[in-house]
Amino acid sequence: MDPMPPIPRDDLIVCTHCDAVFTLERPAAGQRAKCARCGTVLITPRRKAGLQIIAVSVAITILIIAATIFPFLSISAAGTSNSVSILDAALAFSDGPLVALTLATAALIIFVPLARVLLTIYVLVPIVLDRPPARGSTQAFRLSEALRPWSMAEIFALGCAVALIKISDLADVAFGPAFWMFSTLVVLVVVQDNFLCRWSVWKSLDKTQA
Repeated sequence: MDPMPPIPRDDLIVCTHCDAVFTLERPAAGQRAKCARCGTVLITPRRKAGLQIIAVSVAITILIIAATIFPFLSISAAGTSNSVSILDAALAFSDGPLVALTLATAALIIFVPLARVLLTIYVLVPIVLDRPPARGSTQAFRLSEALRPWSMAEIFALGCAVALIKISDLADVAFGPAFWMFSTLVVLVVVQDNFLCRWSVWKSLDKTQA
């Protein structure tokens, strides 16, 4: 009995969560391909998704910069008030032995999310414009994906919500413009992650670099 011919690697797809291997069948636009073992979404092609993701990424970039500068919260108690920005909160322990904690906090809630969206724009713009990918696009997209677990803007928002509940009985808290910017930013980050079909990006990079 003759052995079965090997299946080309281009016709296979591996689940990023459970490492299950499947024969590739590209779904139509608007449909999803999910892992039969764990349910992880593998492919989510959408029409004009690249333009939408770029627009969302630009909006996230603007919101990150603005939310970092403008007041995030104003707290009033015992006749005194104080306002603080996200950058002020991140740099609160910039003196002494807690400098490493300050740098880590600033990176996780500001610089890592900003780096991810800038890398996404860098990778997607040439693809959407039907041009050759920018230099180092593969490495840039790989770095963007590697940074995804370390982008913790939503964790910061959740922590702020818990903290506000605890101090609301002790002081008057007023939300600054940066609070609403950051809330919108968290929603847009989730939208971007759900709209981005990573398989399509990798295929586009492979195709244009072939």
